[in-house]
Amino acid sequence: MASKSSTSPAFLFSVILALVVGIHGGGITIYWGQNGGEGTLADTCASGNYNIVNLAFLTIFGNGQTPAMNLAGHCNPSDGGCTGLSSEIKSCQASGVKVMLSIGGASGSYNLTSADDARQVATYLWDNFLGGQSTSRPLGDAVLDGIDFDIESGTTQHWDELATSLSANSSSEKKVYLTAAPQCPYPDAWVGGALQTGLFDYVWVQFYNNPSCEYSSGDMSNLINAWNQWTSISAGQIFLGLPASPEAANNGFIPASNLTSNVLPAIKGSAKYGGVMLWSKFYDNGYSSSIKESV
Repeated sequence: MASKSSTSPAFLFSVILALVVGIHGGGITIYWGQNGGEGTLADTCASGNYNIVNLAFLTIFGNGQTPAMNLAGHCNPSDGGCTGLSSEIKSCQASGVKVMLSIGGASGSYNLTSADDARQVATYLWDNFLGGQSTSRPLGDAVLDGIDFDIESGTTQHWDELATSLSANSSSEKKVYLTAAPQCPYPDAWVGGALQTGLFDYVWVQFYNNPSCEYSSGDMSNLINAWNQWTSISAGQIFLGLPASPEAANNGFIPASNLTSNVLPAIKGSAKYGGVMLWSKFYDNGYSSSIKESV
């Protein structure tokens, strides 16, 4: 004779809650490339801390300019010195880490002057970093997973056409992922229009250097208000963008204990929660390791 189950409603609720949290579990995205002292790309991926790595940055493009990449102290793309990264990119991808090219950045010379200019930039990116063909691929023959829009100057126009042109290259064999790093005041002044296309897979919102929407001294209200606005957009997943240490930004750093015990539990219930983005690998001296089990 079977005994009567003693499973309590509270226990069942905890199991269901754990499953829901698991469904919305996220990953960590990191920016790599702006400091020669941050270690190799291969080691970054092999750490097991990151799901996506953004190679930063393609700093010159558009408006008839010859595109140029800046990888700080790692290598010089202009003389072919970065083609050796191809094997490291492939190693990252083989271990399940997506590798994106981030275009723009806080400093550089980039500007789109027309829809045709946007299409020309898209063609350049496809041929030189994605699935196209070129005799001068700065990173060798590795095929990156997509393009990250970190647009912080230049123009507010034609980023939607760039996104549309890039997305048109996606196929059943190889998807072109589109990501963006807008500032947290909503809507973003630069890529707000592009995000309305609904083509972006991941959006890591910069919740730093923007006091009006940051976590501050235990007060989450500004951050939560901004988070709720961002999770209303038509995009795949939204990430909480943070500095990896207090030195990585003017403000906006959240101690790991506060992040894992207060902030993440408050935002992980969103169906669009994707995880945490960190700036940058150079400043990540244990922060990602301390939060990854909670992300």
